[in-house]
Amino acid sequence: MNKEKLFEAFPPVSDKEWKDKIITDLKGADYDRKLVWKTGEGFEVQPYYRQNDIANLPHMDILPGNFPFVRGNEVKRNNWLVRQDVCVDNIKDANKKALRIRLLGIDSLGFKFDDNFKPDVASIESLCENIRADIMELNFANNYPLETVKALDYLAKKYNRDLEKVKGSVEYDPIGDFSLRGSFKNSEEEDLSLLIDLHSASTHLPKVHYLTINASIFNNSGAGIVSELAFSMAMAAEYLTYLTNRGLSIDEVAQRIRFHFAVGSDYFMEIAKFRAAKYLWAKIVNAYGLDDASNAAMYIHCSSSQWNKTIYDPYVNMLRTTTESMSAILGGINSLSVLPFNSVFETETEFSERIARNQQLVLKGESYLDKVADISAGSYYIEELTDKLIHNSWEQFLKIEDEGGYLNAFKKGIIQKIVCEEASKKNKDIAIRKKSILGTNQFPNINEHLASDFDFPKRNIYSEMEVEPLTIYRGADQIEELRYQTDLYSEKNKRPVAWMFTYGNLAMRKARSQFAGNFFGCAGYEIIDNPGFKSVDEGVEAAKITKPDIVIICSSDEEYSDIAEPIFKALKNDSIIVLAGYPKDMIEKLEEIGLTNLIHVKSNLLDELSRYQKLIMK
Repeated sequence: MNKEKLFEAFPPVSDKEWKDKIITDLKGADYDRKLVWKTGEGFEVQPYYRQNDIANLPHMDILPGNFPFVRGNEVKRNNWLVRQDVCVDNIKDANKKALRIRLLGIDSLGFKFDDNFKPDVASIESLCENIRADIMELNFANNYPLETVKALDYLAKKYNRDLEKVKGSVEYDPIGDFSLRGSFKNSEEEDLSLLIDLHSASTHLPKVHYLTINASIFNNSGAGIVSELAFSMAMAAEYLTYLTNRGLSIDEVAQRIRFHFAVGSDYFMEIAKFRAAKYLWAKIVNAYGLDDASNAAMYIHCSSSQWNKTIYDPYVNMLRTTTESMSAILGGINSLSVLPFNSVFETETEFSERIARNQQLVLKGESYLDKVADISAGSYYIEELTDKLIHNSWEQFLKIEDEGGYLNAFKKGIIQKIVCEEASKKNKDIAIRKKSILGTNQFPNINEHLASDFDFPKRNIYSEMEVEPLTIYRGADQIEELRYQTDLYSEKNKRPVAWMFTYGNLAMRKARSQFAGNFFGCAGYEIIDNPGFKSVDEGVEAAKITKPDIVIICSSDEEYSDIAEPIFKALKNDSIIVLAGYPKDMIEKLEEIGLTNLIHVKSNLLDELSRYQKLIMK
C-alpha cells in the first residue's frame, strides 16, 4: 500500500511566486517601505522567511551541547536556575529570608552587600547557615571579592562539601565598574591583578566564577543589541588577553567567567541575542588556543532590564518581565533573576518578590520550557536574526579591537559616544511615540498620582572621574519626571484640565478626543471629554463655564475650516486653544489667526508637553 506524504499532492511554490503574490496584494504599495522592517540594530528584516533562507547559515548543523553552543550547553534539556537576590542589611535577617525563599522554588541565591561591608568567615558562615553550598548556587556582590572567595573555600572544606559541586560567583568586574564610574577604584593594574589572586584562591572551587562580566550596563544605558554584544565581547577579550598574558591558560580562565546580561522587551531579537552571544564567545575563546571545546560554553546569568521599567502604572512591569523571561529562557540562559515590578522606585515587598519568583516557576512548572533543548531551533525568523546579530556584532567588535581593545576605546570616548547616540535615538522614538512605553507615553492611567513625599529615583554621580562614564537610566525617565512635576504642582494648585471641544463628524471627533486625552494624560492632566456639542455656541458656553486650562478642538479636517476660527477667537483669552490633527490646507490660515497649537501623530510628545507645562505653571 502506497502512503502519500503530507502535502505531496501540492506543487512546490518558489520564492518568486511568493513575492509576486505579495506584491499583487499590496496593490501598488512599495514592498520595501511597506513590509521590510528597518531594525534599530542596523539591519533589515524581511516580512517572511523560508527554509532556503537559512540553509547556508553556519550554525544550522550544530546540535545542542556542541561547540559553538549556539543551541545551548545541555544536550537534552534547557534547565536554568531560578535566582532571587537578597540585600544583606542584617546577617541574621538575610539568612532567615534566604532559608524561607529556598523552600519556595529558588535554587540560586544572590547576596548583595553594602559597599562598606567587609565579609569574613564568621559573617559568611552565619549568612549561609543551613544552606548547602553543594546544592544551592551562591552568588555574592560586594567590594571584597577575595575575602568572600577565601571564606567560601574555607567553609566548603570545613563542612566537607563536594568541592566539584559548589557553584556560584563573586560579582567582580573591574572594567565594568570602570565603565560606570569613569575611573578604577584603585588603579587599572591593581584592580585587574586582583583577578590573579581570585584565581588562586578559588583553585579548589572549579564551579565558582570569580569574574562576572556585567554586560547589563550597556542595555541599561540605552545601547542597542548589536552594541551590547560587541562591547561585552570586547570587554571579555580584554580580560582574556590580560589573564593569559599573566600565565594562565585559556582553558583555566574561560570556565571561570560568567556573563550578566539584561533582557529587554524586544521578544524575538532578545532570543536571538543570547544565541548569538554564545556563538561569539565560543569563537573568541577558541581563538586563544583552547584545548577542551567544552570550556568555550558560555555561562549566562540574566536579569530583567531596568531600562524599560516604569514608576507610573508599575503593574505593567509584570507584563514586561514575563515576556523578557521567556526571551531569556528560550535563548538558553543558565540562571535568571526577575525584577520585582516595584524595584525601580522602592524596596521590594513580599508580594512583588513572590510574583517575580513565580513568573519563572510557572514557565518551568506549567509551560515546561525546561524540558526541550533550544526550543527556538529551526524557526526561520529566529535563526536569521541570530545570524544577523552574529555578523553585525562581530563587525563592531573588530572596530573596537582596531582601536586597541575595549579599555583604549573607552578611554578615547568611542564606546560612550556610540551608546549615547543609540540612547538618544531611543529617547526620540519614545518622545514621538514611535517606541511605545505602555502607561507612560501611551494609554496612561490618568487617575494615578504620586504624592509630594515620593522619593523619585536619582542617577548615580561619581566623583574623581578620569573619563566620561556610561549612564544608567530608564527610557521613561523624562516623561515621568514631567508628569511628577504636574503631581507636585497639583498639591497646592488645581490640577491642569484638558477639555475636549467635540463637534461634528462622530467618528473623527471621537478618534481625536481619545488621541488628545491620551496625549495630555501622559502629563498627568485631568481629562474632560464631551459627547459632542450641537453647535459652536453651545460648546463655547460650556467651556466658559468650566474654564479649563486647555481646550482641544476635536472634529474633522473639513469642519475645521468653519469652526476653528470662531472657537479660537471666543476662548483664546480664557484658555490655551489646541487643535487635534494637522489639516495641511489650513495651516497658513490657522497661523494668521494665531492658532499655532496643534497635536498630531508626528508631534514630539515630550517637547509639546514640556511647552504646555511652562505655559500653565508659569
